[in-house]
Amino acid sequence: MRTPSTVVVTGGAGFIGSHTCVELLEHGYELIVVDDYSNSSPRVFSRIQRTAGRPVHAVHWVDIRDRHALSRVFDRHSVDAVVHFAAKKAVGESTRNPVEYYDTNVGGTTALLQVMQDHGVHDLVFSSSCSIYGDADRMPLRENSPARPTNPYAASKWTCERILSDVCRFRPEFRVLSLRYFNPVGAHPSGLLGEDPRGRPANLMPYLAQVAIGRRESLRVFGDDYPTPDGTGIRDYIHVMDVAAAHRLALDHVHEGTGMRVFNLGAGSGTSVLELVAAFGAACGRPIPYAVEGRRPGDVAALVADSSAVAREWGWQPKYGVAAMCRDALRFQRLNPFGYEDSADPVAVAAGADVQTPE
Repeated sequence: MRTPSTVVVTGGAGFIGSHTCVELLEHGYELIVVDDYSNSSPRVFSRIQRTAGRPVHAVHWVDIRDRHALSRVFDRHSVDAVVHFAAKKAVGESTRNPVEYYDTNVGGTTALLQVMQDHGVHDLVFSSSCSIYGDADRMPLRENSPARPTNPYAASKWTCERILSDVCRFRPEFRVLSLRYFNPVGAHPSGLLGEDPRGRPANLMPYLAQVAIGRRESLRVFGDDYPTPDGTGIRDYIHVMDVAAAHRLALDHVHEGTGMRVFNLGAGSGTSVLELVAAFGAACGRPIPYAVEGRRPGDVAALVADSSAVAREWGWQPKYGVAAMCRDALRFQRLNPFGYEDSADPVAVAAGADVQTPE
């Protein structure tokens, strides 16, 4: 039986991070969150507390690249492990700002590893991406499928994985689980937590949700000439609650192995952009208006996961289908039409949490 431990969650205010915080709190972990709120809101922590029934222990406003500030966080707390989400994540944006993506994603990871090493913390769960596989020849994708990243975001994640592999090779005390997941979407079924991007959404599902409630006029579909049945890109969508559960299982099991291990997370079946548009229309009871534009640089035709390895290892399988993903995302958007910022919750987040100002 695992002894409850204290975990640093980088990017814990973000979409996947916040849902994973709830999952970890519900399973007895004590959490220290590090976030710079560049694409999230500190208001999420009161909702995490309401959902999980207990607060995050401490929240630190820190840029993951700031090694000195990050080191002070580890100085203040006795840390057993880290779950690392903090990163930039939009494919299109990465092609416009590649240096920024490498700086944040790779530089932030190396800063974190140095601080972990300095403080004797060696267990890490890394939030990776299926985009590493790029324009693959065969589907579904297995963990040993070749890495062929086609954009700076994907390349930055692949670079991080190679760094982590080297660290584990030459510093055998490190243990890393890298989870490559495939388009997390949806929201907490309560409607309290969901995807709340700053500005114009860069990902499909939150954009669909904003169109559905009338916040945006129509959806932009990038490319309808891919070699797929309807010409639009196919992706393996996975409910954020399933992703959160997998991160908790990874944390439960990270101490059992050695070196770096990689697992895919996905449903094992693909959904095209237009199929997801139709499913979201069914959820909200009306068609979603959309307009087709040219392909985005760095996009690929299809990405579908083979998640049989993680099923064998931990018994993990996704519980939610596409209809539930659309239903839950729509519920969150309807209850929070302008995200967390229209909430009455105080910016200083959850009562009981030790909230820090920028460091």
